[in-house]
Amino acid sequence: MTTDKTDRQTRIRDLAAQIMGLAHDELLINMRFLDVALSKLKTVCREQTGAHLYDGAALYYDPTLLLRQYKNAPNHAARLYLHTLLHCIFYHGAETDKLNPDYWDMATDIAVESVILDLDLHFAKMPSDDMLRSRLDVLGKQTGGLTAERIYRHFKIEGPSEKARDEWYQLCHYDEHIYWGRREELELSQAEWRKISERIKADLKSFSANKDSTESIEQNLREATRERYDYTDFLRRFMVTGEAMQVNDDEFDYIYYTYGLDTYGNMPLVEPLEYKDSNKIKDFVIALDTSASCRGKTVQAFLQKTYDIMQESENFFSKINVHIIQCDSEVRQDTKITERREFDLFMQNGKLTGFGSTDFCPVFAYVETLREQNEFDDLKGLLYFTDGYGIYPEHMPDYDVAFVFLREDENAPKVPPWAIRIVLDEEEIEEEA
Repeated sequence: MTTDKTDRQTRIRDLAAQIMGLAHDELLINMRFLDVALSKLKTVCREQTGAHLYDGAALYYDPTLLLRQYKNAPNHAARLYLHTLLHCIFYHGAETDKLNPDYWDMATDIAVESVILDLDLHFAKMPSDDMLRSRLDVLGKQTGGLTAERIYRHFKIEGPSEKARDEWYQLCHYDEHIYWGRREELELSQAEWRKISERIKADLKSFSANKDSTESIEQNLREATRERYDYTDFLRRFMVTGEAMQVNDDEFDYIYYTYGLDTYGNMPLVEPLEYKDSNKIKDFVIALDTSASCRGKTVQAFLQKTYDIMQESENFFSKINVHIIQCDSEVRQDTKITERREFDLFMQNGKLTGFGSTDFCPVFAYVETLREQNEFDDLKGLLYFTDGYGIYPEHMPDYDVAFVFLREDENAPKVPPWAIRIVLDEEEIEEEA
């Protein structure tokens, strides 16, 4: 009896391994640009889990569950394999600690399935694809794109109903994401998957004559491989060196100081330097694009986050000179901040004005006027928060300029070569602020 049971389990494992092997070969033959990714993602049999899991290096499949799914839909194994592989090359499981896990899991599954439908692979079709396609058409119009990041932002604003969640789960869920956020479990680093993703981006150019079929995967790859920035570190680029009233510990020797006090009473041998040079924010301009395409909530969140960083004691003068300029096609408002209390009042009572078309030039002209009026002692930087759609100035100013965007947009005009271009994550801005 025990032998029969053992033989049956062995047959189940062997059949499941063959099915996964066939799925691997189908993907390799039909999607040559995935060859390196396929070599990195191993398939491992793990019995009695009741689910399929992956940890960034291996897809752990339950053989009994796989055979049951194969019986109902012979293409299920290939779909599962490709689904998990796309999660890896988009590294959906990395840096998820600040995200709503339910929304992110659902958004990534939907994004991956959208890519698979666009690839239109005969060996990965499922009976539910027609229904899924109709749901994706509606969602795509709401989000403006079907990357995981766009879908996630949409779900945060328009939380899906319980019924909608169940429908997306039935249509898009193939593997469990229990290892996401547990970096010690991810055997392949994000850096390694980034290299694989960059190679796939290059190989895609020669993969298919029908570019429509690869547009979705290219869009997701661009989102996955774009540079992420630490906004706190970035803001340090715009600090101005100034003189702060504090003991310079780096240049002061307490041994001689205390020796003099002990030997001669109140006569120290050295006096501490009262000043030291510190990288602190003093003269600074924050320009806010208040055109119709920039949402007020996001602008306010960006400003709050900038303020939170600036007000840190190591980076903030007791007296400052920060101008918050609101502009669409013309300068609408300039709020001068000289102390923290004024910043707090602006955040509490200030209103965004404008909401017309966008022209960046008026801000730069206005800043030059302020400089001519000796409004700044030493203007170091101008930070322009915008969606990127506007008219850029032709001439380079003699201070640092950065244009800050919340998302990649290839259709937006190119930032001038003399300006810094930085793309931040909207959810990070809003959640931390």
